[in-house]
Amino acid sequence: MLLASNVTAKEKDSAFVPFLFSTETLGLSVGVAGVAKGVWQPQAALFGMGLYSDKDSYIGFLSAYNYALTDRLLFSTQLYQAKLNQAPYYIGNQGNNGSSIEGKSIVDGFEENYKLEFKFLLPWGVIKDDGYMGMFKPQRDSSFASPIDSGVTSISLIPFYTSRKLSKAISSDETAKGIRLALDWDNRDSTRNPTKGSHTELTFSMGSESWANEEIWNQIELQNSQYFSLGSLGGIFEQQVLAFDFYTADTPSWNRCDESLTCVRPPEHEQVSLGGLYRLRSYTGGRYHGRSAIHYSAEYRMLPEWQPLGSIPVINYYDLPWWQWVAFVDVGRVAEEYDLKTLHTDMQWSVGGAVRLQVEGVVVRAEVAKGSEESLFRVMINQPF
Repeated sequence: MLLASNVTAKEKDSAFVPFLFSTETLGLSVGVAGVAKGVWQPQAALFGMGLYSDKDSYIGFLSAYNYALTDRLLFSTQLYQAKLNQAPYYIGNQGNNGSSIEGKSIVDGFEENYKLEFKFLLPWGVIKDDGYMGMFKPQRDSSFASPIDSGVTSISLIPFYTSRKLSKAISSDETAKGIRLALDWDNRDSTRNPTKGSHTELTFSMGSESWANEEIWNQIELQNSQYFSLGSLGGIFEQQVLAFDFYTADTPSWNRCDESLTCVRPPEHEQVSLGGLYRLRSYTGGRYHGRSAIHYSAEYRMLPEWQPLGSIPVINYYDLPWWQWVAFVDVGRVAEEYDLKTLHTDMQWSVGGAVRLQVEGVVVRAEVAKGSEESLFRVMINQPF
C-alpha cells in the first residue's frame, strides 16, 4: 500500500508529476500523478493518477489512506477505472499455464475496481506503546519473533466491487461483489526500505455476482516476505539487502458444481492470477489465471554510496534521500488443482532489474523484466513486497 509514512521536515505536503510514455498496449500516453500528505490528519495521504492515450484509452486511480476513525481503527479506500482499447486479454484456456501468448484476445476492455478497507490494529507490538502512530514510524524495532512484542498486527475487513466488460463477439461482462478478511503481521524495520524482519498476510475472500446470489465463491491467499541485511560493501554500496517473497493461493469452491456442470467460481478477473506489477513481472497482468497458484521472488537490493540525484536540475526540487539498484527473479505457475507437485512443475519465470527511489516519502520504482514470452518496462509506486 502507498504511504504508510511520517511527514518529515524536508518532505513537502504535496507533489505532482506529469509524465509521457509509450507502450504497445496503451500507445502514446500522457498523464499526471499527485500525492497530498497530512490532509485532515497528519498520518493520512491522498494519491491520484490519470492518463489518456492516443488509442483513446484512459486510466483513472484515486486513493485515500490511513484515516483514523478511532485510536485503533483506520480507514482507506481505492477507486480504479480504466478503458483499454485494443488491449491483450487472456480469456478461458488462454490463461492456462501451458497456453501460448499467441492465443491472446485483442479487444476493448472496460474495468472497474472499488474497495474500502477498515483496519483494526491489535494492541500488540509498537501499537501497545505508541498507539496507531507507531505504525507510521520510519524505523521500527523488528528484533522480536512474536507479534505480541514486535511489529504491527492488524485485522482488515475489505468490501469490494469489481467488473470487467469486453467488446466484440466475446460475451464476458463479469462483476464481483464481496468481502475480504485479512490478517496481517508487519514486522519489517521499515515500510519504505526494509533491511530486516518479515511481513506475513493471510487473506480470505468470498464473493458472488450479486449480494443476493446464494452461490458464493471463496479464496484463500498466503504471502510471506523475509529481509536480510548484508551490510555495506566498501565505498560502493552503503546498504545491501536480500529480500525473499513467497505467495500461494487456492479457490476451495472451484469444483463445487451442479448437475449442469455450472461451478462456483470467481469471474476470470478475480481468479488467482500471476503476471503484472507484483508477480511474474515480465508478463501482462492476469496473463495466467485459474484455481490455484504458487510464486517465489528473490531480490538483491543495493543502495549506492554515489547519489547524484540531488545535483540534477528540476529533479532536485524534490526530496530524494536515497535511490536503490535491484536485481530480481520470479518463478511461479497456476493450476486447476492445488497440488504441490503440479505447482512446482513447468513453472514460468521472469528476471529483471530495477531502479527505485524515495520521492517526497513515496517509493517510485522503474523496472524492466524479461521472461520466456515477452519483456516489459513499468513505472509504479511502492516496493513490490
